[in-house]
Amino acid sequence: MNAKNKWLVRALFLVWIAGLYLYLKTPPFNFLVLNTFLAFIPIELSFHIDVGKPKNPILFWILIVVWLLFYPNTPYLLTDLFHLSLLNPYGVNGLLRLDDIMWFKFSLLLISTIFSTLLGLWGLDTIADAITSRIHAQHLIIKHSVVIGLTILTSVGIFIGRFLRIHTIYLFLTPELFIRPLLNMWSRPAIVFIVLLTAVQLVFYYTLKLIQKPRK
Repeated sequence: MNAKNKWLVRALFLVWIAGLYLYLKTPPFNFLVLNTFLAFIPIELSFHIDVGKPKNPILFWILIVVWLLFYPNTPYLLTDLFHLSLLNPYGVNGLLRLDDIMWFKFSLLLISTIFSTLLGLWGLDTIADAITSRIHAQHLIIKHSVVIGLTILTSVGIFIGRFLRIHTIYLFLTPELFIRPLLNMWSRPAIVFIVLLTAVQLVFYYTLKLIQKPRK
């Protein structure tokens, strides 16, 4: 992504988040303002990481770790789609209601989710390229392994945020409150959730890679 498009993305997020803040000031959909902002943080971080960038290896790996800590906030928005049930979409006749406010809020949630997720996946691809280049292992299998590994860790992060309600910032402020629940969270439902969310993200990722391939 060139510098012009990066600034365009920043501007779009700024305008979008400001619009969400002005319109969604009250529950139950005001969560979308914070969640969209958190989703943008790893996207912004990915703008500063690329093959050979930054040149300083220590700074590079620090940025990678910080990106990974915040990246789950982006696909986390996919799980926010469950909040669409709060719109009471079905009427007494069992059919979807044709209500302009309902569909407007539906659009707000969907736009935040899709826009953030797609840009987040672009960032994931960029990060995977940067990591494989930095470790001098640019074989395609290595890159796919990095993508899958990062996606699994992301799904773990989504589980922590959705079910343990632990935000990334807690890791810096009170690490003991972060680590203890992490050690105790493993169960069959948790593993199934992580596997399913990993599959969902990989389907999105590889679909994007498929349609990005140049025509012969």
